[in-house]
Amino acid sequence: MHPHLARLSTALTAVDPETSKIYAWGFKLAAVLNGGGRLLACGNGGSAAEAQHLTAELVGRYRADRRPYAAIPLHADTSSLTAIANDFGMDELYARQVRAHGRPGDVLICLSTSGTSRNVTEAAGAARRCGLTTWALTGPAPNPLADLCDDALAVPAGDTATIQEVHLTVIHMLCDVIEKACS
Repeated sequence: MHPHLARLSTALTAVDPETSKIYAWGFKLAAVLNGGGRLLACGNGGSAAEAQHLTAELVGRYRADRRPYAAIPLHADTSSLTAIANDFGMDELYARQVRAHGRPGDVLICLSTSGTSRNVTEAAGAARRCGLTTWALTGPAPNPLADLCDDALAVPAGDTATIQEVHLTVIHMLCDVIEKACS
């Protein structure tokens, strides 16, 4: 087996016991979205791409034709990002947007392979203060992001690419649960 596939297989096997958590998140998020709430998602680099992938699946569709859900990738508004970075610093990139867009009862999903990205941990703290539910997808725990969030799924892998690939698998599982819960 190719080493990349071996690392991925090991990580997926390690995350399999977390399936009940993914279901719980999916049912909770389905209830929030069906009730008019929204999902906010943030991350940096590849994790930002995965946050945007998640929100696209919810605004568009994963598999089923259904109504669109309110889901916002916080890195995608480049004018806001550059203004916030310029005026308030990089640590505030996502936290300021959480305070602007988040409402009590909404959900923030934070993605970080290291679990130490300061702008993501600041967003988690802002979300908790604003009454949002906070979930983290991270690399190995313990890490600051997992500790800050209401719940976390930590991938026990040392390779960034492997962690991101497992995060994408979790995102697809989450979308599947949401669509089934809403049908």
